[in-house]
Amino acid sequence: MKAMGPIPAGFAAGADGALTLGGFGTEELIGSHGAPLFAYDRAIVARQVEAFRSAFPGIGLHFAVKANPHAPLLQHMAGLVDGFDLASAGELARVEAAGLLQPGLPLSFAGPGKSNHDLSEALAAGVCVHVESEHELERLLQVADIMSQRPAIGVRVNPPFGLKGSGMKMGGLASQFGVDHDRVPALVRRIVEVGAKWRGLHVYAGSQSLSAEAVIEMQRATVALAAEIATEVGLTPPEVNLGGGFGIPYFSGDKPLDIEAVGAALRDTLAARPAVLQDTKFVIELGRWLVGECGVYLTRVVDRKVSRGKTFLVVDGGLHHMLAASGNFGQLLRRNYPVAVANRFGHEPEEEVTIVGCLCTPLDLLADEVMLPRAEIGDVIAIFCAGAYALTASPQTFLSQGVAREVLV
Repeated sequence: MKAMGPIPAGFAAGADGALTLGGFGTEELIGSHGAPLFAYDRAIVARQVEAFRSAFPGIGLHFAVKANPHAPLLQHMAGLVDGFDLASAGELARVEAAGLLQPGLPLSFAGPGKSNHDLSEALAAGVCVHVESEHELERLLQVADIMSQRPAIGVRVNPPFGLKGSGMKMGGLASQFGVDHDRVPALVRRIVEVGAKWRGLHVYAGSQSLSAEAVIEMQRATVALAAEIATEVGLTPPEVNLGGGFGIPYFSGDKPLDIEAVGAALRDTLAARPAVLQDTKFVIELGRWLVGECGVYLTRVVDRKVSRGKTFLVVDGGLHHMLAASGNFGQLLRRNYPVAVANRFGHEPEEEVTIVGCLCTPLDLLADEVMLPRAEIGDVIAIFCAGAYALTASPQTFLSQGVAREVLV
């Protein structure tokens, strides 16, 4: 038997013993929308935002669209957060299609390798572009000149530190992300000299940390770095994006990030910040932490078989929808996501099973040797922590299998 991660708080069984999401039973959801299905519970998203507001009063909250660009979810998020952070012109198009290109909702665009088309789309929509190199800045200025636009520009900084213990380090090393911190002042001066609108600094040092101490240390270092850059430039940055890095528990032994401790430490840090940052607005950019736990992937058992004494449940979904659960999206050693038999939610485990998808590859492994209530053909398997970097981070056309549906409940 192998352990699996903890099922997030907020999920419960209905009167029939089946998992419910947003007041709907899983069979009801599948009956209305089809399977395999990603279901996102809006109440869990609202809970996360409320917890953030309590822990970080006065700090702006931006949603990283890359975590989940499902249109109804974006529309829901627009009423809860202070801005959206984009990573492509495609995400900008999704925001526009959701009807969210409107005055008062700040949008920023970060990411290496922006094409001139990306830059022109961002300029046309009034998006603040976070430049990631000197060359990208010059191309942006050229595109803006052709379009007769005065661009809004932030500078993404590659800091001299990373987020300790993070799932992905994005600072403290040579990187395609951002401008090395010691070259940032010259870039800011260039932005100001040409008459563009300098919007501030964006520092993202890592992601998926469950250590409050590591996040606190990163935020302190980020504020100090922003002050150092601002002092050298001689200008107060209008905004400093502190990045995010807040993780969620996926695996056995994981504990939730103590955001109350992080928030208290950030309040102390900002209370003591240098005068050059006194009028700066601070923002935290979150994706996974806001929506990761709201999502459940529902997939139906189509076969039950025993091979050399090992029981397999074969489902109609797979890694082409939920790559991360297969262990092929950033895991060095494969571990099990939280999993349940949806129509026997809360029942005691009875047997050890391995859950595999419908793809013709041994990589299509969704849960390995986990203890669950007995499941038969036709039952529904629920894979949790499926609200971020799930469907859109998966090879959906692999082997030309069927698509997954999505619904916000």
